[in-house]
Amino acid sequence: MEKTPEFDIPEEDDTIQRGDYAPEDFITLVAFWVLAGVVFLQFFSRYVLGDSIAWTEEIARYLLVAVGFLGGAMAARKGGHIAVEFFYRYLTRGTAQVMSRLVDLVNIAFLSAMVWISWKLAQRTHAMMVSVDVPKSLLYYVVMAGFVLMLIRAIQAAFRHWRSGRSELMPNEGEDA
Repeated sequence: MEKTPEFDIPEEDDTIQRGDYAPEDFITLVAFWVLAGVVFLQFFSRYVLGDSIAWTEEIARYLLVAVGFLGGAMAARKGGHIAVEFFYRYLTRGTAQVMSRLVDLVNIAFLSAMVWISWKLAQRTHAMMVSVDVPKSLLYYVVMAGFVLMLIRAIQAAFRHWRSGRSELMPNEGEDA
């Protein structure tokens, strides 16, 4: 019988630090659990009681949108949005810094435009939700809030990059291309 090799796996620090979480994390967590409750209610009423509750599908859809956009703020804070890192490895340090700053500015401009567009859309929406007597513009304001939070986090990241002279996209000094 062969002995399985033991791997030296470093233990991760799983203690919760004060700075690990931000307000958008808790708001998204609450929205997620409300979504989970609504989906469970939908499942229970449809398959256990045999008659689904009409409003659960619409509310679940809107809560999923809210979780997505509020979760985007979490990703923006942690630098977890998708990015193309490949080219940074082959650029000189100075060119990589310029490109990083340009990416930060484009990101800020894009998010600013999305805040404005979602605000204008919310202002122009006067329809009510189909199954619940709540204005649809409420959803667009939540989307706008997600974009505002992402914009704030993008501005913070840009200042951090500009102060330190490097971005998370750039390889470390000793790393090979």
